[in-house]
Amino acid sequence: VKDKVWKAIVEKKIRSQSDLLIKRGLTEEAGMLEVYASEVEDGDVTNREGHAAKVYFNAILPEGVTRRSPDFINACLNYGYAVLLSAVNREIVSCGHITQLGIWHDNEFNDFNLGSDLIEPLRVIADETALSINKGDENFKLKMANILNYRITFADKNTTVDIAIKQYVKSVLAALNENDCSLIVFPENVDVSV
Repeated sequence: VKDKVWKAIVEKKIRSQSDLLIKRGLTEEAGMLEVYASEVEDGDVTNREGHAAKVYFNAILPEGVTRRSPDFINACLNYGYAVLLSAVNREIVSCGHITQLGIWHDNEFNDFNLGSDLIEPLRVIADETALSINKGDENFKLKMANILNYRITFADKNTTVDIAIKQYVKSVLAALNENDCSLIVFPENVDVSV
């Protein structure tokens, strides 16, 4: 079941990245990501996530900037990912699970392997926000922290990202506990204008 859950998470992540590329007018790259999403196998044994990430970040990052570059956009992304990861980890723990044992992530030095797995389809929320922040904006941390207040759809209901994260995490944990990947419900249609 872990392999099936990981497949669902990776597919959703890549499709969300494709949606953001379409919003930014990058239809060729978005099409490549749609192909990668359709090719994800159980456990992502062919590493479609990695291939998609290369195309995605090459498309959205400024010329000459990589995810390892000490650049303002990466500071925004890293801060936003930390905000999302803390919300995911908080819910994992509140549901009585430990964060160290992941689905795919298994680094013995990472205390948040499960959170690192579950954050994947949510990262695009931080990505879209980071891309909207002007370089050098001193309020970037406040703007990135505000992503938890964005409006989003979860199970056909309007809510906030923070509440959707709680429900999403519970759905993934239920899928793992009950060996039923169909129990996973992903947040949809985030409104980053809030």
